[in-house]
Amino acid sequence: MAMREPLKEICACGLPEALEVMGERWSFMILRAAFNRVSHFEEFLSELGIARNILSNRLVKLVEHGILLREPCPEDRRRVEYRLTEKGLDLLPAMVALRQWGQKYGGEVIENPVLVDERDHMPIGPVSMLAHDGRVLGPHDLCLIDRASVGKPDHAHAEAA
Repeated sequence: MAMREPLKEICACGLPEALEVMGERWSFMILRAAFNRVSHFEEFLSELGIARNILSNRLVKLVEHGILLREPCPEDRRRVEYRLTEKGLDLLPAMVALRQWGQKYGGEVIENPVLVDERDHMPIGPVSMLAHDGRVLGPHDLCLIDRASVGKPDHAHAEAA
């Protein structure tokens, strides 16, 4: 049986947790820079035009939450590098989806450079929600159910069919 999320219960959904970590502009801009192979504090500072204290605070937060790893540079152990962790790399689809949404609704943005498939250099398709069997899902294909009912056929649906 389809249901609504308990919207007042922050802990019942992953979105508030994600927003706690990534819910502001500079965190996403730092992440975008990290995906573009920026790894040193001074590089982030010059590439992003961000205030030193804001960058420092955001990097600490991203490291604390396991998005970035802070480690000494192999060639100069006095310098520090920030590298994406697996948890950070898992944010790439969300970043691409937000980028595509911004291009579609953000006005006259003409993307340059263009994000392409490395194999054929063609622009990537829209980020999609996929069912467990690979079908592309839209908003009308989704519903919320109690965790105990996951994978169990809906008897009302079965009888109607």
